[in-house]
Amino acid sequence: MTKKTVYLTQEGYEDLKKELDDLINVKRPANIKAIKEARALGDLSENAEYDAARNEQAELEGRIKKIEQILENVSIIENVDNSKVSIGNKVKIKYVDDGEEDEYQIVGSQEADPFEAKISNESPIAQALLGSKVGDTVDVNSPNGVYQVEITAIE
Repeated sequence: MTKKTVYLTQEGYEDLKKELDDLINVKRPANIKAIKEARALGDLSENAEYDAARNEQAELEGRIKKIEQILENVSIIENVDNSKVSIGNKVKIKYVDDGEEDEYQIVGSQEADPFEAKISNESPIAQALLGSKVGDTVDVNSPNGVYQVEITAIE
């Protein structure tokens, strides 16, 4: 099985490392304590506290494993070239059909957050923009059909 490279900004990488540290050094020990306390309450077959603690343990361990896999396959986005759109760039675009303007930062899928205007490099709009230059008009193949955007700035 080939492992997929995960693209992260330095900030995203640091955030994941902090989350992993918190999960391993704070939340995991707290969960182990909760399991021990629930186990001490007696009959495990009807112990809701024990079941809840075990479910939390499964979620914690799953998240820890996922973060570890991400960090094993990470590629830090550095030295971003502003002459053409690449992962890590902030891109200002204008929609050709209505003239509306937007600005997005293209990041790896793990950091994508539409509320922060961070879009995944795997999204249709990012796929269309990657490799293009200021002044280029590109076709975006979205689930709702094809539309055009013009690149007005790259940072």
